[in-house]
Amino acid sequence: MCIRVFSTKYLDDIVDQAAVSPRRRQHRNIHTDYADPCQRLFNAIEPDSYLRPHRHGTAQGAETMIAVRGLMALIVFGDGGGIDEIHRFGAGYYVQENRLPVGVEIPPACWHTVLALAPGSVLLEMKAGPFNPDASKFHAPWAPEEGGEAGRHYLSELREKLIHGF
Repeated sequence: MCIRVFSTKYLDDIVDQAAVSPRRRQHRNIHTDYADPCQRLFNAIEPDSYLRPHRHGTAQGAETMIAVRGLMALIVFGDGGGIDEIHRFGAGYYVQENRLPVGVEIPPACWHTVLALAPGSVLLEMKAGPFNPDASKFHAPWAPEEGGEAGRHYLSELREKLIHGF
């Protein structure tokens, strides 16, 4: 059969894997090959997961993120690391009750990160291929690396700015 179905159980499995992952997130590729011209993946992210701010090269084009579950915040930064924009988006209840958008599209060369604002949040991400692991993203030099105390502290600061403004 040629149809792939992404069931609730499929998403539940990714969410469960994210919950026990040291990085507190888990992705699952939909595309079958890194050479595919359209890279597609689900990304389950927990609220305490820190994704280091980064940007993608111009050859890759725009990155599209659609909320499948939960609530997210896209944070856009200037070249010096200051916050330029925050866009909340979500799925289901969050869209209906708060009239939030369901997704965002990020142009190339735009510094950004995504924060999950609700447990069990899942994104559908799409970007141009082919995937080159050596040039897929460029980490912001002003943002701490993932996995350490500095990254956890920076995530906490970002969350405070989401609550109190930037």
